[in-house]
Amino acid sequence: MYAYAFLEDFVLLYPVYAVLFAGTGLSPAAISSLFVIWSVTTFALELPSGLWADVVSRRLLLVASPLLAGAGFGLWAFFPSYPAFAAGFVLWGVGSALRSGTMQALVYAELERTGAAGAYARLIGRSEAVSLLAVVAASAVASPVLAAGGYRALGVASVAACVSCAVAGWFLPESRGAVEAEEEPSLRSVLREGWAQVRREPAVRWSLVLVMVLEGVTSLDEYVPLLVRSTGVAEASVPLLVMVVTVGDAVGGWLAGRRTGWLPPVLVVGAVCLAVGSWSGRPGGLVLVAVAFGVFRWAMAAADARLQDRIGDGARATVTSVAGFGSETVAVLVFAGWALGSRWADAGVLMGLASAPYVVVAVVLGLGARRGGVHREM
Repeated sequence: MYAYAFLEDFVLLYPVYAVLFAGTGLSPAAISSLFVIWSVTTFALELPSGLWADVVSRRLLLVASPLLAGAGFGLWAFFPSYPAFAAGFVLWGVGSALRSGTMQALVYAELERTGAAGAYARLIGRSEAVSLLAVVAASAVASPVLAAGGYRALGVASVAACVSCAVAGWFLPESRGAVEAEEEPSLRSVLREGWAQVRREPAVRWSLVLVMVLEGVTSLDEYVPLLVRSTGVAEASVPLLVMVVTVGDAVGGWLAGRRTGWLPPVLVVGAVCLAVGSWSGRPGGLVLVAVAFGVFRWAMAAADARLQDRIGDGARATVTSVAGFGSETVAVLVFAGWALGSRWADAGVLMGLASAPYVVVAVVLGLGARRGGVHREM
């Protein structure tokens, strides 16, 4: 699992693709439109892919996912233009949809079968940390590769990483097919079970909402390279400063599963760090931004673990994909808001304003816990 997580995100284009888009003459609004295409593609396939993952081999979907993303990166590197960028995001979006919900369902189901479901938050959090460390490694390598071979060299390396990830996915364990071969669940039965879980269980619904909001708003990490560039640093330094934020994000993942009862106050701290660091307009402020993204990663892992604890395996990927669908919907609103706001404000101001939703979530969770309501279940 860790090998898959590392190779999936050891993509040298990650820290600079927003800069690549800007370098071809795309405006902030045009770049945001690409992110919207990506999100729309992903959430259009979120629910179908979740159903597939509960009916067919989850491992097979995890093999196909990076291959599709790699094809998109190849288009970006060799045919840099708006149509190629859009097509690449469509391919990446399809791959993301195939993975979303599928990996969580596979990991939780395998842990549950061995009596280790309690380790899910720690394992999934550390897997996310490994993914982010892969981004750190890619950021460190991207600068010299970019200087030596340009964006085409970054693209070739990114495609190679995706192919290697698919190979690693083939070796992931999956016992569900052998255990449930006689049941042969249908798409209709899976959909019915998933809907019943969401409709009948308030705790499942609140867990879904929390995951949707936290993951959706944190899609702003796509704009971190633009935030870095807005501080006035040289283009070649952008990947290294993006790496600072990614390290903070990874630390949050590594600490997943600890002190989850502190979620409301810690979210407030993260929001304050995001606002102050973004509005500083200086490279040093990125340290506070890194702390903020670490807090948000830790919070997302906690929310995901609670959701997995509350749903059954028969429709696990389907219900998890509902959360992914909602997250992508929130992400589209975030991207649209950024595109609109970019007419009047720079990346630092917009990133700082993004702290507001986290404060709202913290307040709602805090009030719910005091009243002993359903929010206590979070």
